[in-house]
This record gives sequence, structure tokens and C-alpha cells, in this order.
Amino acid sequence: MTDSDLAFSFLHRNHRPDKPREKGITEIRGPYYDPMGPRELRDILETMGRYVDIYKFSGGSFALMPEDAVRELLDVCHEFDVEVSTGGFIENVLVRDHDEVERYVEEAGDLGFDIVEISSGFLAVDVEDMVGLTELVADHGLKPKPEINVQFGAGGASSVEELESEEAIDPASAIAEAERHLEAGAYKIMVESEGITERVREWRTDVAFAIANEVGIEHCVFEAADPPVFEWYVKNFGPNVNLFVDNSQIVELECMRSGLWGKKSSWGRTVTYDRG
Repeated sequence: MTDSDLAFSFLHRNHRPDKPREKGITEIRGPYYDPMGPRELRDILETMGRYVDIYKFSGGSFALMPEDAVRELLDVCHEFDVEVSTGGFIENVLVRDHDEVERYVEEAGDLGFDIVEISSGFLAVDVEDMVGLTELVADHGLKPKPEINVQFGAGGASSVEELESEEAIDPASAIAEAERHLEAGAYKIMVESEGITERVREWRTDVAFAIANEVGIEHCVFEAADPPVFEWYVKNFGPNVNLFVDNSQIVELECMRSGLWGKKSSWGRTVTYDRG
């Protein structure tokens, strides 16, 4: 699809890179808070698929579905040039099925997944081991997408009080880990929102800036769980920042990226410059 195929094609929209793109990535959540079948997914992608880059299963939800249903969801995504991520389930495999980690990666590839997320928010684990998982995923021809955290216990539905009872992680350690993963062949770095903009009494925007500046904003996908969060990222890092949002937020985010609409502090201020 080209701009001329859009309704109201004469209206201005900010430049967005074509897919497959390395910046301005929008990753959306698949089945987790509610089920999502192929008909709902097709409706989403027929209308907004141009703006969706990654579809992420969450919480190991694929392990609750018939294999044919998982394959059908993946096929719909690939029809619209959307890559599919396992989400951060590998830490559960490490704990409960320790000897099946490589089989888990192989199964992901056999089913048609493109990306394996490597998370460790609930684990006390060496960086060397996590980097080894990045190398394992890359060796199987899939894209490793490691997650970095600044809060132990990140990645679940823990309360502010529960997270406050755990030690915060030095952002410098998370940055150093991200750099190791990139050296090992990571596709992108997933930046967990808990401890930065989620489950905190005050946002730690200094941490977001530190990660963006040190790791490189082009290498990061920032979790933005709520509209005020993705608005902050767009305002501070520009419309082509890589973001992970709920599937219900695709339209609002893209209206903001494109400059078509916005909130009080972002309306009419989001722009790009394309030299052509």
C-alpha cells in the first residue's frame, strides 16, 4: 500500500519508513489480557497492518492453544509482513523445563516464529548465561530480542509495594548487559517499563534517557503500557521511536506518530523531515 491508497490521501502525514523498518517499530500485544483469534487479528491488520511490525504472544499463551491455531495466527501476521515474537517466556522454561530450552527455541522456529524474546525479570541469573541464550537463538536462525530491566521482579503484575520491597537494578548494569547482547547478535533490546514508567510512584525518565543515549535509541524497543507513556516517548525521542503497546492502542499511537492527532501537549507538534 502507498500513501495514495489511503483515504483522504491529500492530507499531510509525517513520513514513516516502509516495512521492514528498523525505526518507528510498533510491537503489539497478542493473546494475554484477552484471547485473540485469527478473525480479530485479520480485522486489525487489514485496517492497521501497515503500521504494525511485531506481534507478541505474552505469558506463554501459545502453550494453551492448539498448534493449528498458533500456526494460523502466525500465517495471518506473515501475510501482512508482521513478524511474530514468543514474548518473554523463556525464563519460565529455564526454571520449569531446564533441559528443554534448546527444544523450546527449535519449536519456535518450526512453528514459524521470527523472534524469541529473552527475559529474566524474575530470575537471578548471570549475564553470561543470558548472552548465551542470545547466541543460541541466533544460531537457530531466529532473531534474539533480549529484555533489560532496572527492577528485579519486572515483567509481571506486581504492585508498587511489592516492587519497592525488591532492590532496584543499577541502570549502568542494564546498559552493559544490553551492549553484550548486541555484540552477540541481538536484533533489538526490549526495555521493560516496570521500574521506569510502570509500577513506580514517579517516572524514572532519567533511566529512559540513559538507556537511549548509551545503548542507542535505534537498538531499543521501549514498553509503553499506557497512552501517557507512549506520548512521553514520542515527545522526547520523536515519532520514529520503537514502542511496544497493547493492540488496543495501535490507532492512537499511529495518529500521534503521523501528526494527525495528539494530546494537549503533543497536538500539532509531532513532525518529521524526509530529505527524500
